[in-house]
Amino acid sequence: MTETEEATLTEAVPPVRHWPALDLTGTDFDPVLAELMREGPVTRIQLPNGEGWAWLVTRHDDVRMVTNDPRFGREAVMDKPVTRLAPHFIPDRGAVGFLDPPDHTRLRRSVTAAFTAKGVERVREKARDMLDEQIDRLLKDGPPADLTAAILSPFPIAVICELMGVPAADRHDMHEWTQLILSSAHGKDVSERAKREMSAYFSGLVGARGSSTAEDVTSLLGAAVGRGEVTLEEAVGLAVLLQIGGEAVTNNSGQMFYLLLTRPELAERLRAEPEIRPRAIDELLRYIPHRNAVGLSRIALEDVEIRGVRIRAGDAVYVSYLAANRDPEVFPDPEEIDFSRCPNPHVSFGFGPHYCPGGQLARLESELLVDALLDRIPGLRLAVPPEDVPFKKGALIRGPEALPVMW
Repeated sequence: MTETEEATLTEAVPPVRHWPALDLTGTDFDPVLAELMREGPVTRIQLPNGEGWAWLVTRHDDVRMVTNDPRFGREAVMDKPVTRLAPHFIPDRGAVGFLDPPDHTRLRRSVTAAFTAKGVERVREKARDMLDEQIDRLLKDGPPADLTAAILSPFPIAVICELMGVPAADRHDMHEWTQLILSSAHGKDVSERAKREMSAYFSGLVGARGSSTAEDVTSLLGAAVGRGEVTLEEAVGLAVLLQIGGEAVTNNSGQMFYLLLTRPELAERLRAEPEIRPRAIDELLRYIPHRNAVGLSRIALEDVEIRGVRIRAGDAVYVSYLAANRDPEVFPDPEEIDFSRCPNPHVSFGFGPHYCPGGQLARLESELLVDALLDRIPGLRLAVPPEDVPFKKGALIRGPEALPVMW
């Protein structure tokens, strides 16, 4: 590198911007993130908790590069007090979210069969039947109703429990644990206790299935432990992550239906043109703000240059999938919801080795929900003004607390 290039990289260091924990309502895009995107493709941020500052990468191509580049690792995050949104940080050493290849690849491989298109199709009919039963109850009870409590929360719980091999009698406990783990409102001790309880539950379930030939996730994990391919601790950590991730559909679908009910012309188009629904769901997944701020960071394992900015070995780096999904170089008119958008290479389920394993399942559930609710309840509408729909506070994931509806 020449002296001129060295000076250019040094001068390119942007100021550190404070990013507060905002409780945002509706599907409004985070104003702080929008400002950071305008400032440049690589900025520096300080979140409410943790220590120091971290790089933020927002352009679509750069996000895909960082998330798929072995020069940025997750494992090193375990030993570094990185600035973060969550007030408490309780990862388990060896958990799949904090592993790098090849250990990450080995652990993910143990459950791949359950999350492929074929594996997810295995639960389609059961999922559709469970959803129909829930809608039958909703219609029988009559309006008004809370769509979140009646459908959007119990349906994803039932589906992920079915895929995981969790008995129906234990669904309520799973939901309670997940909500406590994902919320910052109850404090670190409550979240840690909920995670320990869920881990103990899966330890018993996976441990009992060492010779199983069933296709559910805990059976696959139990068999992998029995073959010595993964440890019980690794299997339990992965089961906890997958179970918690399965409930993300509640928040995504809550935002999706909030959008459809506040923009009825979109819902009417989906009723009139059912053939466009899969493409429309992808566009809604691109558009909705899935989370608050950013998720898990990575650590640069060597010096890397991104768009003229030097990121040094040891620096923490965040990517924003929300920002990448609004990159105008990839998505023309990114603020518009365009059901004809094609191609639509959104990164709502992540990218690279840590791509969300439940992406196929989430699409399946979204398709079933859109089909069933739009077709079976043609008069579905909000029961309150849009601004009166309560959204979650103190949560890492964005979504409505309740969705009051009439029909």
